[in-house]
Amino acid sequence: MLLWLILFVLCWPVAVAALLLWPLVWLVLLPLRLVGLVFEGVFEFLRALVLLPARMLGGRL
Repeated sequence: MLLWLILFVLCWPVAVAALLLWPLVWLVLLPLRLVGLVFEGVFEFLRALVLLPARMLGGRL
């Protein structure tokens, strides 16, 4: 927020354009965030699957 206020003082048209375009940028980046969540879940599942034998034998991980 502070950076936006500084930008507003220095160059208000760019600050207003950034404020108006931010929802559009957020919508464009949303699918990438969802893909990131899916990959994170897949890798966490694979980690749990690989460490399962150690956990069954009583290892502390």
